[in-house]
Amino acid sequence: MEVLITPAAMRAWRHAEQGSVGFVPTMGYLHEGHLTLVRRSCSENQRTVVSIFVNPTQFGPGEDFERYPRDEVRDLNQLRENGVDVVYLPSAAEMYPRGFQTQIDVQRVTRPLEGAARPGHFRGVTTVVAKLLNAVEPGHAYFGRKDAQQLRVIRRMVKDLDMATEIVPCDIVREPDGLAMSSRNVYLTPEQRAAAPVLYRSLCAARDRFAAGERDADRLRNLVHDLIYPTPGAEIEYISLADGRELEEMDGEVTGPALLSLVVRFGQTRLLDNVELG
Repeated sequence: MEVLITPAAMRAWRHAEQGSVGFVPTMGYLHEGHLTLVRRSCSENQRTVVSIFVNPTQFGPGEDFERYPRDEVRDLNQLRENGVDVVYLPSAAEMYPRGFQTQIDVQRVTRPLEGAARPGHFRGVTTVVAKLLNAVEPGHAYFGRKDAQQLRVIRRMVKDLDMATEIVPCDIVREPDGLAMSSRNVYLTPEQRAAAPVLYRSLCAARDRFAAGERDADRLRNLVHDLIYPTPGAEIEYISLADGRELEEMDGEVTGPALLSLVVRFGQTRLLDNVELG
């Protein structure tokens, strides 16, 4: 397994490689969710590249950039064991050299949900993903469905900018009790960790109600709210039921595919989860 640290080195490797290349972008501190993407890429491509880069431009003031969990040695060992060919490990100075002044701003689909809660977040995401795709030039790039809005934003960027990479969505990987795997789960206290599976239970309850015929958007949102609200330590930031494409909030009857998503805080830890309806 090679470790490359500059865009020039990454491009040189890619241009010398004739086989199909899959790509998994990460911020490190890998868990089984990341490794599921890695193994899928390895099974579907002749070569697999994984990037590790904690991107400062997608963190806002007061967010957890400095304390975001990091363990480079552990990450590299896991990637080596899972058959990765190249780890792209650029520094912030390589990604954003002095004088850097360009950002990619996807419009409509970035405005609600995380875009409203974290202004500027998606400009950081799209800019860094575009730079990574330019350096790696993969045929396929693998993203988890847990960050459902991010997935839609990146697919829109790739489509609008005629990028050659196919974005491959992958199912959420969960703990046995249903909690979506996330690097930030390490922040949870034992009490918070025991309470956190209520997020997925509430989403499943609404999904079951939808499958049984309920189509009123407010009733479905309220069901999720009422199941989470009594949980000690759970602070609901938002519960959304939005159309499945542009993520515009639904009122009245739910028609067509929809995304039921939420963000709940336990202390300083912000947890996201979602289910697809229809």
